[in-house]
Amino acid sequence: MKFYKYNNLFDEDLSVIPERGKLISTINQYSFCLAENDPDFLESLKGSDVLLPDGEGVVWAANYLEGKKIRKIAGEDLFYFFMRYLEQQKGSCFFLGSSEETLNLIVKRAKRDFPHVRVGTYSPPFKQVFTDLDSEKMKQQVNSFNADVLFVGMTAPKQEKWAFKYHDDLKVSYICCIGAVFDFYAQTIKRPNKIWIKLRLEWLARLIKEPKRMWTRYVEFGPVFINRIFEIKKQMQ
Repeated sequence: MKFYKYNNLFDEDLSVIPERGKLISTINQYSFCLAENDPDFLESLKGSDVLLPDGEGVVWAANYLEGKKIRKIAGEDLFYFFMRYLEQQKGSCFFLGSSEETLNLIVKRAKRDFPHVRVGTYSPPFKQVFTDLDSEKMKQQVNSFNADVLFVGMTAPKQEKWAFKYHDDLKVSYICCIGAVFDFYAQTIKRPNKIWIKLRLEWLARLIKEPKRMWTRYVEFGPVFINRIFEIKKQMQ
């Protein structure tokens, strides 16, 4: 589906995801705004084989700009889809990102929830920009495990840029940039319950629960996103 600059926005059932390519990313109002001023980030989003609309702002914008009715597909939806898929296939996955503590919690829970999935992990250095040596180590850790699916959780835009830059070097079938899902699954951060999600107010629940962390994303960039969409609409007329 074409949406603004993006020809890869996904609006189908997740069951067709395995047929659509290797690199899977998500877009929300925050990443949309960042990409408007970051050519490398924009390239990584546009260059993904699949781009999931992981935000009510993007759902609204697609309808407002182009009259397209789509549904939000969260990174967590993608995660559970692939974990169930791997459980059936007795496959393997690798978690790249986050802390050792969080990764240990993920492995422990995955063994219980998906006992037939082989799980590997690596916690890269916590820094804004990876050196070439860092990236070589990360690729080595991923490739030596020989996973079917790679989950990348290093926050946007770092995770998308890294995955796009090295996706051809990674020996996996699928790469999923899913950010906060690492913390949700490890339960170090609880995702708002389904009532908030059904009301399309998950963003508000996260802002209330994590005001310091979510302030920039929703309060500062919310108006920026809306104004930008209005500007685009005017340009289209």
